[in-house]
Amino acid sequence: MNMIYPIDLSLKPTTFDLWHVCLAGMVVLLAFMFISLLLVMLISRMRCKHKAASLMPTQFSAEPVVKVVEKIVEVERVVHAPAPEPVILKEATPDAALQLLSLLQKEARFIDFIKEDVTSYSDADIGVAARVVHEGCNKALNEHFTLVAIRTEQEGSKVTLSQGFDAGAVRLTGNITGAAPFTGTLIHKGWQVTNIRLPKLTQGHDAKILAAAEVDL
Repeated sequence: MNMIYPIDLSLKPTTFDLWHVCLAGMVVLLAFMFISLLLVMLISRMRCKHKAASLMPTQFSAEPVVKVVEKIVEVERVVHAPAPEPVILKEATPDAALQLLSLLQKEARFIDFIKEDVTSYSDADIGVAARVVHEGCNKALNEHFTLVAIRTEQEGSKVTLSQGFDAGAVRLTGNITGAAPFTGTLIHKGWQVTNIRLPKLTQGHDAKILAAAEVDL
């Protein structure tokens, strides 16, 4: 027959064995871990608040925004280079050109030769007329203009153009790569006018009349 022994839960142990020591140690360890976790969470929250407080003035204050805008404007000024100045075209007066045509017509019958239909003439006849036109044009140019060659070298010789050469006076042709100095063959020496001696026009003179019509009475 089984005997049931009553258990008194109010009794306190008077001795500690190994099991009780281990249990007590685990309780202390869990308590220490729980307190450490709470401390870590508290420190992390305090750091986040401090970081947010330190970032707010730079992100939302008016002064840093103005500085950022100024930097953007400076960058735009650097990226967008100033537009080049517009090229101003100088309108040439037609009187000087008309006067030159008039002189060539007067000395060499230049316009008559150019406007003549030469298809019915032989090469010998055209050659004779061209010689007369050549002599008259040469006389008109020498009388009213001083012409000098831009390059003094012999055509067909090698020339070297240093850096900063006048691109308006020397025109490059062929395979142009890199930067000056350039070395090439002189194809044409070029011409420039150093003095002009055109006659003055009288008041009321119509420069468009290059050669007056002639009527023989």
